[in-house]
Parts: sequence; C-alpha cells; structure tokens
Amino acid sequence: IKQSKKPVEFFDVQDIQGGTTAAIEKGIIIGKKMSEAAKELKREPFDFSHLVLGLECGSSDSISGISANPSLGIVSDKVVKLGGTSILPEFTEWIGTEHLLIERAVNKNVAEKIHSTLNRFLEGTKRLGIDFRGIQPTPGNIKGGLTTIEEKSLGTIAKAGKAPIQGLLEYSEVPKGRGLWLMIEPGLDIESMTGLAAAGAQVIVMTTGRGSPCGNPVAPVIKVCGNKRSCEWMAGNIDIDASKIFTENKKIEDIAEVLWTKLKSTCNGERTYAEF
Repeated sequence: IKQSKKPVEFFDVQDIQGGTTAAIEKGIIIGKKMSEAAKELKREPFDFSHLVLGLECGSSDSISGISANPSLGIVSDKVVKLGGTSILPEFTEWIGTEHLLIERAVNKNVAEKIHSTLNRFLEGTKRLGIDFRGIQPTPGNIKGGLTTIEEKSLGTIAKAGKAPIQGLLEYSEVPKGRGLWLMIEPGLDIESMTGLAAAGAQVIVMTTGRGSPCGNPVAPVIKVCGNKRSCEWMAGNIDIDASKIFTENKKIEDIAEVLWTKLKSTCNGERTYAEF
C-alpha cells in the first residue's frame, strides 16, 4: 500500500503494552488522525475509465436471472464501453455455462484458462468425495425457486453483460488492463466482495432475490433486487427495486438506467443502504 503513496499504518498487538484493548485504542487514535487528514482532500472529476466495478450476487432466486442480473449486465457493458473495468467473481457459479464464457474470451489462452480452472476445481472436489454439481443450488436458492446449477449459473453470468473477457484473475488480483475480467473466488458473499475490493473495485453492485444485508467496509455496495416481496420486506437494504419489471411493466433497460444513475451518484459520494 505504501508504494501507492496512500497513508497506511501497521502495528502488532504483541508489541503494544496492554494487549488487545490498548491495541484497539491505538488503532482508534490512528483512525481519527487519518479521518482528519481525509477531510482536507478535495474531490476531483474523473471519467469512467478510472472505475473498477465489482459484479456480485447473493441469496439469488428464480427471478434474479431475468431482472436484477441482466440489468447489471447492461451497466457493466456501459462501464466497459466507456473504458472502465468490471470484475465477475464467483467462479463456482459459472459451472454449466463455461462454454458461453469461453466463447467470449479475447484469445485461446484465456479460453483455455477458463476451461482448465473449472475442470481442475471439479476434479479436485471429486477426489475429496464431493459432488459439487450435486450441492448446488443451495437450500436458500432452491427455496427461492432455482432448480439446477445451470439455471443459477446463467443468472450469475448475466451480470457480466456481453463484453469480451480479457482474462482470469486470482483471488484479489488487480486487473492487468481495462475491460471485463473474471475472478477465481469460492462464491461466498463476504469473501467475494473482499476480493473485489482488494482487486481495486471502488463500487460493488450486488444483485439479490431473497434479500441480503451484506456490505463492505471499503467499497460501497449497491443492492438491486427483482423480488417484490424482498424489496418490501428488506426495504432498508435494497437500493434499486427491479421488481417493477413485473409489477409496472418496466423493461430491463429501464432498471439499468436507474442503476446507472445510482452508480454515478454513489461515485459522487451518495451513500448506499449498506453504508448506513
């Protein structure tokens, strides 16, 4: 982090007299100093070529793949078209749709890496006696109406729109260039968003069907939900109501435009529900 010339402090609990409590107090003092210094910073205009967008989903249901997810896909394509970067994690949720991702690879090397990585994972879990295809979708997904891993995966990759895939990243790896990238990550919400933030995502959009309270302490998380009941029940967690596709005859493009506006306002400092 120091190489980026950003302020960073490090200390070991064992080096602080008083142990954990004293270490926490020291951390608070450092945090307050950084906060005061941050107040002196002035916002500067930037274009979307500087944006890295994280594409996340959690607590998906049968509606996610035909509402919130493709809406995010349109926004992701727009970011890429404007010279920005998008990252799709959750590689365990590409199973059954890998041929569609391979077709979008920018070259044979990227295509082969997508194929070999998924195969290596499935073979590895098989040797451990785990049928990964058999444990997906999760109980929560099934309760939400998803029936197969392929159905879930089609929804997952819809978040990545139609842009060409530039390459495959290791967990938390920073993209080597702009465009759409895939990230090797186990498909767990908190771990996934942590990896996206570490890779440089300044904003994460999380689509959800059954509702999710998850956020991230580093990057603001915009929640998009296509399930009317979840939008109403978890109103304090959902930023964009994509259920209007079904209740008000809105188009996916309409929701994408609302999300695009929210993305811009979030970049300009407006809080998301996950930040409150």
